Amino acid sequence: MSEPVDEARATLTAAPADLLVRRIAELLEREYGITETELLQVDYRLAALLPLTGGDEVTSPGHPAWRCFDHETPVYADGTGYLPVNMRGERRGVLRVAPLTDDGLLSELLEIATAMAHELTAVDPGTDVYRIARRTRRLTLAAEVQWELLPGRSRTRPSFSLAGQLEPAYAVRGDSFDWSDDGERVWTATINGMGEGVAASMLTTLATCALRNARRAGIPLADQATLADQAIYDLHRGEQHLSTLLLELDLRTGLLTAVDAGSPRLVLLRAGQVTVQPLEAQFPLGMFEGTNYHEQYIQLQRGDRLFMISDGVIDATGRNIRYGETALDRMLRRTAPMTPLDAVRSLLGDLRAFVAGDLTDDAVVVCLDWTGPQP
Repeated sequence: MSEPVDEARATLTAAPADLLVRRIAELLEREYGITETELLQVDYRLAALLPLTGGDEVTSPGHPAWRCFDHETPVYADGTGYLPVNMRGERRGVLRVAPLTDDGLLSELLEIATAMAHELTAVDPGTDVYRIARRTRRLTLAAEVQWELLPGRSRTRPSFSLAGQLEPAYAVRGDSFDWSDDGERVWTATINGMGEGVAASMLTTLATCALRNARRAGIPLADQATLADQAIYDLHRGEQHLSTLLLELDLRTGLLTAVDAGSPRLVLLRAGQVTVQPLEAQFPLGMFEGTNYHEQYIQLQRGDRLFMISDGVIDATGRNIRYGETALDRMLRRTAPMTPLDAVRSLLGDLRAFVAGDLTDDAVVVCLDWTGPQP
């Protein structure tokens, strides 16, 4: 590792939370003669790259910044370098630097951009600077709650890759997702919420926290559902409930454990073929007192892709026509060569185009690839 990269890491660690970009800009000017440094953050809809310090947003798919973001690799164009700001598969945006007379510096500058991604993730909970700058408009209060609840938007490890997205991004109410992994297993929860506004987001918050509490106790998946069901029923006595799909994937064997609690659908993409996985429909969480949940098992093959999709996708309507199964099947097959984040983004982008604007109902899509056991 070069001395400037070491210095950049130290600079980022020592910088105040709101001055990360300014401090790294000073270092880049001193070490490389770069006089323009800007952080472009991807917005909540995955539709625009927004400059931290203001200026024009980048929305054209062919722009070098988007090529950098989409392909997760540095891009050099017209004396300007574009560097992906990524951390463990979480794509935060792009670092734009100019003038850059030697594209041979891109690999070194990439290490600095990666260090920035780690530091941005570390400081984000304690400052609003970066959250505010990645919004094209104000979030509703319910959406604010939902985005704060998420574990991230994408995750990559040698044995799996995972991504999720909420729509309408700036006004989502009850739909959400959660995930966690310990190196041997990965858990996901995809929630199809109930209700409107803040009431819907608070119900989803209770369900998510109850599921996390049960998962962290180390109990089986069915018991996690049972405890979350009990927590919701105890508070709402059956007047409010929500649907969820719980999955646990053994990363060594590919054995998938599922609990379908009135859930979003589970779709398998294998060798270009799309199949909806038949699951035992069980009661939504919180509907009745004392519900016992049952686990089902699906054996995955190396390279399989799973989609967890809420009703808001299938039932979206444009020009009085329902999006439906046929359009979904076609779109899912088209995502086969894409990363999970790009697959999710493409599906929801197609859905927004279909309805010609924002969705009127919540929609959530989660995509999980199992790449097989690693040595």
